[in-house]
Amino acid sequence: MDFGYDERTERLRARLLSFMDEYVYPAEPLLDEQEAAGPRWSTPPVVEELKRRARERGLWNLFLPSAGLTNLRYAPLAEITGRSPMLAPEALNCSAPDTGNMELLAEFGSPAQRERWLEPLLDGRIRSAFCMTEPEVASSDATNIATGVTRDGDEYVVDGRKWWSTGAMNPRCEILVVMGRTDPAAPRHRQQSMILVPRDTPGVTVRRGLTVFGYDDGGHGGHAEITFEGVRVPASNLIGGEGDGFAIAQARLGPGRIHHCMRLIGMAERALSLMCRRAARRVAFGRPIAEHGVVADWIAESRVRIEQARLLVLKTAWLMDTAGNKAAHAEIQAIKIVTPAMAEWVLDKAIQAHGGGGVSQDFPLARLWTAARTLRLADGPDEVHRAALARRELRAHAT
Repeated sequence: MDFGYDERTERLRARLLSFMDEYVYPAEPLLDEQEAAGPRWSTPPVVEELKRRARERGLWNLFLPSAGLTNLRYAPLAEITGRSPMLAPEALNCSAPDTGNMELLAEFGSPAQRERWLEPLLDGRIRSAFCMTEPEVASSDATNIATGVTRDGDEYVVDGRKWWSTGAMNPRCEILVVMGRTDPAAPRHRQQSMILVPRDTPGVTVRRGLTVFGYDDGGHGGHAEITFEGVRVPASNLIGGEGDGFAIAQARLGPGRIHHCMRLIGMAERALSLMCRRAARRVAFGRPIAEHGVVADWIAESRVRIEQARLLVLKTAWLMDTAGNKAAHAEIQAIKIVTPAMAEWVLDKAIQAHGGGGVSQDFPLARLWTAARTLRLADGPDEVHRAALARRELRAHAT
């Protein structure tokens, strides 16, 4: 395994680092101001300006294989965007859930679906939402999904209730990727299908936006609770075939999980940088707090944990590139366990080192911590990944 950056990756890294320093970090206070001024969950003007500048610099849609970047090449770029996750990913059109939905449409969508929805998503003209999780069932087991998708002639009728539908609160969200049950009598993993539902279809009601530890999470388009009541869409809106929904969901979530982990490393790096600066400049009991043993221990331990997580993420990216996503399944589960916990720990220590400032709006740490903590639930909770990884290990030792 060679984790060295090739010439193109080095060029993009330099360009992206310059973009972050010149435009993204200075825009963070403006983002807070514009989000507070509203309208709620809308894309603030500063983000549109950053998107324009990113396109001018060739920093656009870097996550897609068609951009010419492997997972291993994209990893250090995604890590950099993670240092400002509410601004940088969307500025580069590399923000969830749109990335996963674009990958899904690129791989499984029909030519008509790609023309109608993928092209405007790639161009950044619209946003999308992914509707899988439901409030009435334990959605960590996707086979529990109860929303009905019933064939009626040349249409499908969708009935059900979703929540944590990321992206759906943004006024520019035009398409919902909905997972529902088409055949309750089919084998367990063949009961579900994926279907495209335009957000303005009659019967679609966005009931409310959900906050994350009190934050609107507007940078991801917000998270909605949605009801589908007798929603009719053309049969041609089905993605793939009936019963393909579970497999498509797994194919979508694999790359999404590694993207999240790449960005989490960037969050942790920024937290460590802020912790070091704070510790060197703040004096308590007659000396900088960096000279107090407990803080020095936090700094050293943070560096060790970040490097360990990064190496595992890079190994996973390399495996996905060389052996395929399925062959890297165990590593994808491992990084989904390790990386959010690592970032949460580093951010917690950085907050502690900042004292009251750490939980205030004067530093990005509180917002970053909520993102890291949330990712111990999103795309599968820790416990599900641990259980699956344990089963895999046990099978290897079965007699």
